[in-house]
Amino acid sequence: MKLIRFGEAGAEKPGVIINGNYFDVSALVSDYNEEFFGGDGLEKLKSAIASADLPQVDKGVRLGPALARPSKIICVGLNYKDHAAETNAPIPAEPILFFKATSAIVGPNDDLVIPKNSKKTDWEVELAIVIGKKASYVSEENALDHIAGYVLHNDYSEREFQLERNGQWVKGKSADTFAPIGPFIATQDEIADVHNLRLWLTVNGKTLQDGNTSNLIFNVPFMIAYISQFMTLLPGDVITTGTPAGVGLGQKPEPWYLKAGDVVELGIDGLGTSKQTVKAYSEN
Repeated sequence: MKLIRFGEAGAEKPGVIINGNYFDVSALVSDYNEEFFGGDGLEKLKSAIASADLPQVDKGVRLGPALARPSKIICVGLNYKDHAAETNAPIPAEPILFFKATSAIVGPNDDLVIPKNSKKTDWEVELAIVIGKKASYVSEENALDHIAGYVLHNDYSEREFQLERNGQWVKGKSADTFAPIGPFIATQDEIADVHNLRLWLTVNGKTLQDGNTSNLIFNVPFMIAYISQFMTLLPGDVITTGTPAGVGLGQKPEPWYLKAGDVVELGIDGLGTSKQTVKAYSEN
């Protein structure tokens, strides 16, 4: 299944994509949240859809973030060798973990707003995992049983806030609009091999990132098992798995960053595409 949320910001309804068309399932489920994913909602929805007469939705509708605000977004840093190299960082011996504020979540095609006083707003196309079952101290062998699906994510980052302002990376990761999620969550059966997906990103039509999840340093089962040793993963939680080379920080001969008017487009095989137009911060 492919899960969407559609409608005005803050008032999105749950939907599904069937044969390329959008359908409203708000009569069957209230939202794609912790209660839904933790209550065997995917299987119940799949069964209900088979016999339901679903209202079709205009495909021109705004898509919201593909899930309701989760309890947490856990990020895995420097998880591609080429990205570690371009930022002059050593290959991690263990996953680097940090949080991203859930208030950063927006729809896949909503505007990116450059934060107040930002000089170095950067892009990062990433594969994200949506947790489907509570996970605490799980093994790699059982890790996939805890996944609801996968989703496209742009892990926007303000590099000065992240790297030059002391403290943890979360400061550079959590500005409003810094987490476009979607267009849809694809359940595991929709993805033949999560470790062989092309992911790419362009700025103003120029391809800057073009990688493959086959180059992940730590793979999907390992990441879930590893993170679950340090915290309980709740249904609906998001793990975003790192970005390949090509970010602004790594550009040669010198880094460059986003400015108002830029257009960022990105995609992952089987997980669709998204597009953000960059806007300047305004007090209004």
